[in-house]
Amino acid sequence: MSFTKYLPDRFTCLLMGAVIVASFFPARGSVSEVLSYLASGVIFLLFFLHGIKLSRPAIWEGIGHWRLHLLVTAMTFAFFPVVGWALQPVLEPAFGHELYMGVLFLCAVPATVQSAITLTALAKGNMPAAICSASGSTLMGILLTPLLVGVLMRIQVASGSEGMLHSIGKIAVQLFLPFLLGHLLRPWLAPVLQKHAKPVKALDQSAILLVVYSAFSGAVLGGIWDKVPLPNLLMLIALCAVILALSMGMCVLASRRLGFSTEDEVAVLFCGAQKSLVSGVPMAKVMFAAPAVGLMILPLMIYHPMQLMVSAVVAGRYGRRASKPAQP
Repeated sequence: MSFTKYLPDRFTCLLMGAVIVASFFPARGSVSEVLSYLASGVIFLLFFLHGIKLSRPAIWEGIGHWRLHLLVTAMTFAFFPVVGWALQPVLEPAFGHELYMGVLFLCAVPATVQSAITLTALAKGNMPAAICSASGSTLMGILLTPLLVGVLMRIQVASGSEGMLHSIGKIAVQLFLPFLLGHLLRPWLAPVLQKHAKPVKALDQSAILLVVYSAFSGAVLGGIWDKVPLPNLLMLIALCAVILALSMGMCVLASRRLGFSTEDEVAVLFCGAQKSLVSGVPMAKVMFAAPAVGLMILPLMIYHPMQLMVSAVVAGRYGRRASKPAQP
């Protein structure tokens, strides 16, 4: 039996490395300021590239399955927040207020795009529906995530006098505009991205690593590891596992109750039970004050590799099942 499929992938290891480096060598002073401006630039670039990758024909091909998309949206922006809100009275005293706010932020971010599509393909699921649902989740998250964060946390989602509406405006400018610009330029730039797929993927991952390092540098200087002792960190890992199990189980149960095919069930599972690190980290950088960003994204940093490792195993089983010849 091979255990390699249970191990984290290269990018997950690099993310852990970025957190470790930031913990021992956080960016300070003028370096921190330069890094902050650079992080804002790479966030713009990230969403510009996402806009280029969004395939319009695939959206039109998959958009007709409205029940599937409605279920994925309900899972991402209703089921997760309800779970976080329901567990808050019980778990917040154990975790501490600031750390549990990060759990609520995890529950509010949109679904992944690339990994959801990749896993759906591996499991031989409904690819057009997965592309449509995952891409739509990212777009809706630009509006819904700040609203959900404001409702769940019952606070202003930005520091000082900036309120929730102002944060939505900042997200629209810093995330949606580059996304829209990239999508408008897709006819000319998409062939270039496809030709240089590996360098573009490396650029994507490097940008996220830079943002994570910048966020955790500020958090380390703000004393994040004093606020999150080892017992709390272990409890957080267990909570992320519980949330993942609940969400995956609910996706499968709801799909079967609604009479979806196995291909549609796969798309719902991998679009509805995952949370996007690529969208969540930039949103946290925009919505929260710099010292708070590290705590806000810590649960998401734990949930992200966990969902990938578990989903890869599940997708493999779906794929093997679909490859078996039908019994007469």
